[in-house]
Amino acid sequence: MHLKGENVKMVRKLGVIVLCMFAFGYALVPIYRAICEMTGINVLALGDRQIPGATAKAPDNTQVDLSRTITVEFDANSRGPWHFKPAKNSLQVHPGELTTVMYEFQNVQNRTMSAQAIPSYAPAQAGAHFNKLECFCFSQYTLAPGEKKQWPVVFVIDNKLSKDVSTITLSYTFFEVGGKTPAAPVTSAAPLAQPAPDA
Repeated sequence: MHLKGENVKMVRKLGVIVLCMFAFGYALVPIYRAICEMTGINVLALGDRQIPGATAKAPDNTQVDLSRTITVEFDANSRGPWHFKPAKNSLQVHPGELTTVMYEFQNVQNRTMSAQAIPSYAPAQAGAHFNKLECFCFSQYTLAPGEKKQWPVVFVIDNKLSKDVSTITLSYTFFEVGGKTPAAPVTSAAPLAQPAPDA
């Protein structure tokens, strides 16, 4: 009986751990958004939220390092049946320069879907110096069947980036929230011939 009681306690503890891990996974996006709001990294992007078509003069930036040029390559990966790509494959920017690039997305399915993007950087050390002021990766989006969207990424590369780095690749993986990962294609193989019985 004592052993059974210990097993029940262990199962309960493991159940609590699983629930905590599951809750943490759902809490990552709001935590990320809260950190962005606390640090104020979205402050410079407030002009992007004005009425569409309205133009706002960007403040002069005296921190631009015109002596350096960095090539930023843009990559898009889709985990599902939809179209996702950057409007430009690459740009040349100066550290400290405020830059905007657009990404295009289309839901080509015959159903509504919700999706979100996760960014990654190469080389990895560039991630700490790639400051996104506005990014579609901050939120989840719901798109109707056939709906097209364009989303901006507004960023500044920190002057403290190592001078050895001349190219940065910003890559996004766009995945469906709550959706099933597409199964691998099934290959049709011919059945193996059975050996003839010995005479």
